[in-house]
Amino acid sequence: MTIRALQSVLLIPAIALLSLFAIGQQSPSKPAARHIGAIKAISGNEITLATDSGTNEQLVIAPDARVLRIAPGEKNLKNATPAQVSDLSVGDRILVAGHPSDDGNSIIATTVVLMKQSDVESRNKEELEKWQKGVGGVVKSVDPATHTITLSAGGLGRSHPIAIHVADATIIRRYAPGSTRFEDAKPSTLQEIEPGDQLRARGTRSADGTELTADEIVSGHFSNIAGTVVATDPAAGTISIKDLLSKKDVVVKVTPESQLHSLPPEFAQRLAARIKTASAPASGETSAKANPQAAGASQNHEFAGGNHGGPGGAGRPDFEQMLSRMPLTSIPDLHKGDAVLVVATQGTTSQTETVITLVSGVEPILEAAPKGSQAMMLTPWSLGGGGGEGDNP
Repeated sequence: MTIRALQSVLLIPAIALLSLFAIGQQSPSKPAARHIGAIKAISGNEITLATDSGTNEQLVIAPDARVLRIAPGEKNLKNATPAQVSDLSVGDRILVAGHPSDDGNSIIATTVVLMKQSDVESRNKEELEKWQKGVGGVVKSVDPATHTITLSAGGLGRSHPIAIHVADATIIRRYAPGSTRFEDAKPSTLQEIEPGDQLRARGTRSADGTELTADEIVSGHFSNIAGTVVATDPAAGTISIKDLLSKKDVVVKVTPESQLHSLPPEFAQRLAARIKTASAPASGETSAKANPQAAGASQNHEFAGGNHGGPGGAGRPDFEQMLSRMPLTSIPDLHKGDAVLVVATQGTTSQTETVITLVSGVEPILEAAPKGSQAMMLTPWSLGGGGGEGDNP
């Protein structure tokens, strides 16, 4: 989940209310004009606005314009505070109500509702930390009667159950088919979540780390592919892979949002060794049932479905954080026979699966666990890395 994605989520409730607020603020003799976006340039009372619809609009703030400042996520304009034109800066988000100028070359802004970029960044940081302290894994079961989801969380050959409790106030979203973007996730329900889905939740964790009361959940069904490259087409942005489990060729699409990394040989060897060690039961090993606190601590960092930072996870490897530091690769760098691990969107009958994360240089890992090496080592979403971070909101 990128910073840009979080911005989109935060702004949705505010935008809807701001739009309602703007209605009725127009001059009765001229057609209404309402625009929302980020300030691209500003000079005095003249603004270039990069709108969310993809256009640039020239604005002139009227001398008697009403300027209000609102916090990200605020759901009521009664908490907005008066602001000045001088408070506006490049990068700030604004909603403008006004009317076209007489020459039609600009918009005369009579109402400006401001959301400071610094406020958005601060709110995004807080939200990001909440997600990082959450949990993620593969859905093992769903119990509608008790409103409980059981996850299988873990990685590198280990998995542990964790119970996610869903309340009436829990926000539930689901990834759109063929999309890798968190901001495309749609409102969903507990009934849409199925075993085998990948799920991430944030909320309040129990002391032993084996339960979480969810404030928000995002889920989706993704394809996990472990195989070897059959062919590449850099012009089309596609890779054909022989899936070692299904024994079938799978074609995946690489987009600018896809994350492609290559593991150095020594790093891949270390991961392979960990998988072998984790897969072999050790003598006298403490079970998760006998020691749930230890299990909760391990799942906090071992699952590679996000940058876990909750309590009790010190010393456990976070694969996504490590992966983000691995060398980048590209389609021309891949050759026939190269081993790869891929997490991709679930394709439709008319849509090729889209790569979310692809890792090459994984031959030792496939040798260590040829039937389940992908086992959720990779992440279907990114928390704070790649995929548009740093773009305009």
